[in-house]
Amino acid sequence: MTEPYPTTERAAVSALRARPQADVLIIGGGINGLAVYRELALQGIDVALVERDDFVSGASSASSHMVHGGIRYLENGEFRLVKEAVQERNRLIRNAPHYVKPLRTTIPIFTTFSGILTAPFRLLVTHGRGKPRERGALLIKVGLVIYDLFSRGGGRVPRHKFSGRERSLRDLPRLNPAIKYTATYFDASMHDPERLALDVLADGTAAGVSRKNERARAANYLPAVGFADGAVRLRDAVSGEEFSFTAPVVINASGPWTDLTNADLGLPTRFMGGTKGSHIVLDHPELLDATAGRELFFEHSDGRIVLIYPLKDRVMVGTTDIDADPAAPSVCTDDEIDYFFDLIPHVFPGISVDRSQIVYTFSGIRPLPRHDDTAPGFVSRDYRIEHGWVGGVRTLSLVGGKWTTFRALAEHLSNEALTLLGKRRTTSTRTTAIGGGAGYPKDRASRKIWVSRHGRGHDRTLVDALLERYGTRAAEVLEALPAEPTPLRHAPGYFAEELAFLATSEDVVHLDDLLLRRTSIAFVGGLSRDTLDEVAEAVAPALGWSDADRTREVERAERILLERHRVTLGEPGVASLPQ
Repeated sequence: MTEPYPTTERAAVSALRARPQADVLIIGGGINGLAVYRELALQGIDVALVERDDFVSGASSASSHMVHGGIRYLENGEFRLVKEAVQERNRLIRNAPHYVKPLRTTIPIFTTFSGILTAPFRLLVTHGRGKPRERGALLIKVGLVIYDLFSRGGGRVPRHKFSGRERSLRDLPRLNPAIKYTATYFDASMHDPERLALDVLADGTAAGVSRKNERARAANYLPAVGFADGAVRLRDAVSGEEFSFTAPVVINASGPWTDLTNADLGLPTRFMGGTKGSHIVLDHPELLDATAGRELFFEHSDGRIVLIYPLKDRVMVGTTDIDADPAAPSVCTDDEIDYFFDLIPHVFPGISVDRSQIVYTFSGIRPLPRHDDTAPGFVSRDYRIEHGWVGGVRTLSLVGGKWTTFRALAEHLSNEALTLLGKRRTTSTRTTAIGGGAGYPKDRASRKIWVSRHGRGHDRTLVDALLERYGTRAAEVLEALPAEPTPLRHAPGYFAEELAFLATSEDVVHLDDLLLRRTSIAFVGGLSRDTLDEVAEAVAPALGWSDADRTREVERAERILLERHRVTLGEPGVASLPQ
């Protein structure tokens, strides 16, 4: 939570307070809540959304940056989910081409038959209980054949390919020479998940405005803190002010905190049982080069997995799968780093890694259902919708859900809400472009034309870079930039006027909102106190920050970077965790 201090009431909060009712109130501004917001707004429903912190700052901010069908889920018997996820992956490649692109993924394989008997046994008999084992070539081949079948009809990626040891080492010479085969298939990269989510939010709000009277309103840093007299109590985390808000349908899309939110509303539930996933980001040119631009997905003989993923000239390594308490902060631990460092040499034995090369860490809790003694890796990644009542108000609680299926999930959840309201769907979003994906140039020739038409007197290299960063929404950013914008010395590639535009147009409240979610400044590392001061100075006039406010924001960002991401400004490696 943020610390209250005097300020002018934010426009987003004022819009909700001025008309404190809607057809549907959504609690939770992660990707699933935002997607439901967009769906309902596009149906002409009067919808409001509130988020206790910043948009996309919870579970949705800790993704593995992939859009994938989840080939491992086949072993869980989750064929419906995998089919839906593969289809949604293909849709996202089409509808959000600015942020979602095909990703070549290679699995090093060390055995031929391992797991061919134990996998069906775990699925049909023990139901996910027991110790996982390495999957051999035959089991992986079966899984990938099914995976390809699910892609049929809308295939946006090539089919999988198996290679023997000789060919595999020719393609990836730094790979462990003990391999027998590699399996290469395609999923998709989501290189800026937070920005994709912000596009979903912007689309929803724009749909509401186009129907007049602001029938789609959303505010961050506005938690739901209680329920009384048929209304949800909302508290502005910036000013501390509270007000009541009514809606005949309340959707709880607060992810791993669903039970906690329901408890605040006076509706005790025990739906959730999330697991923690952590990642590290390495500045490691040798490891980056060894990946040859593809993700490596490795499974050890004891069932442990690690993914090695080139991203933004860095290498992201993940992920863990550990039972976790959503009430406690989620931070990447030393044990998790040791886990990654233990497995990386099994993929690339000739490459050394150490903590000094870590520039950023992040961690979050997956919004999984309660699973008792089922192993975390075998907990269902599917979703369900729980109906309830509180004080005469209908409630819908979302349990589960994953990034890849956010649109399909939102379609299902919004249909439930429409039924409760006695309304019908008027439009489908299956082929609707998302944000800067609308009109995005998909080949070199059309890209040159777009850059030429939207340059507005700016350098072509700058225009091209902003097109890559924002999709066709770059046109809006370019309008806000002078012919020669002011480059940030300590945040290379960004401009002062660009960040000021983001601050005023994307509901930025705190400096960390910019560093962690509106940009990749923190993700790529190299942060110093000068970076924070320079960024704060760039946005202070736009946000009306005084010198004292600016100092406070820099100190807050420094604390969050240290405590949640283990970043010590101006120093390499990971900070020590408090004892």
